[in-house]
Amino acid sequence: MAERKSSTNPLIRAWDAVWHPTPGSVRLLALLGVVGNVVIVVSGGLVRLTESGLGCPEWPRCSGDSLVPTRNADHHAFNMAVEFGNRLITFVVLAIGVLVFVAALRLVPRRRDLVWWSLAQPMSVVAQAVIGGIVVLTDLNPAAVSAHFLVSPALLVFCVALWVRAGEGDAPARPLAGPWTRRLGALLLVASAAVLVAGTVVTGTGPHAGDASSRRYGFNIEDVARIHGELAWVTIAFTIAVTIALYRTGGPAAAKRRAWELIALIVAQGAVGYTQYFLGVPAGLVLLHMLGAVLMWIAAFRLFFALRDRGPMPEARPRAVPARPAEAPQPA
Repeated sequence: MAERKSSTNPLIRAWDAVWHPTPGSVRLLALLGVVGNVVIVVSGGLVRLTESGLGCPEWPRCSGDSLVPTRNADHHAFNMAVEFGNRLITFVVLAIGVLVFVAALRLVPRRRDLVWWSLAQPMSVVAQAVIGGIVVLTDLNPAAVSAHFLVSPALLVFCVALWVRAGEGDAPARPLAGPWTRRLGALLLVASAAVLVAGTVVTGTGPHAGDASSRRYGFNIEDVARIHGELAWVTIAFTIAVTIALYRTGGPAAAKRRAWELIALIVAQGAVGYTQYFLGVPAGLVLLHMLGAVLMWIAAFRLFFALRDRGPMPEARPRAVPARPAEAPQPA
């Protein structure tokens, strides 16, 4: 058996990252999954904010018998392009999920938890596509729209977990903080999830639900916005509590960095949230607020994972490939 030699050809190196992976290449693919899901959240927000939710009025086709946008008197070309672009990004994220799953299967030695975390990614993207079809077929029912958005934060749990786990070992989890600090970290995740759910209700109640004629939740916008804001303050309280606990108990430096990153995101997110509320919810700030929401979600999970240690990342062991047999000499 001979080891595969490295190449300077970017296509060959990309192929090797998947077919002859190392722990580092699996982690890089996992990071691409995180980035891809953040992009799809932003593109989905753009669909809502441009009222392009029914730009492609059919599913899985875009319009009529065509899978791609065609001339349609009832739908503007721009709206069709925005909605179709969002669908294309879903396929890109699905492709990344398949690639990282193959890489996890091919990793030597195989790490079973990485295989399961990676398998969840393409399966979740398929579920997201199905829910997206339900959104279109129900003419943007607000409950379906909320579920469609919430699949992305759920998928990010798998992506972030894989990204973190690929960069550490398989030793039993060793707590790096006290039990109360870890409980506060878990409660912080619960509060962050509640803020995301409440945010979808605010969007489904407000003016940006995907189409001018789509249904809305029958709530008072000021009431749901206030509940959303109160849950955000609860999240802030848990974040401050975790940070104080880390410093009072001598927590790990990595966890302290993750805590300050989350605090910075919360401050920026709060500024955007209150600004958009007092300015009448302009579309640009709403999109920025959606981006901040998923970045906070990622930061909260990174903080939670930083409260324990699983040992160093295993050394790279590229999969060996058979040596090519020598060619027989040709007769003169």
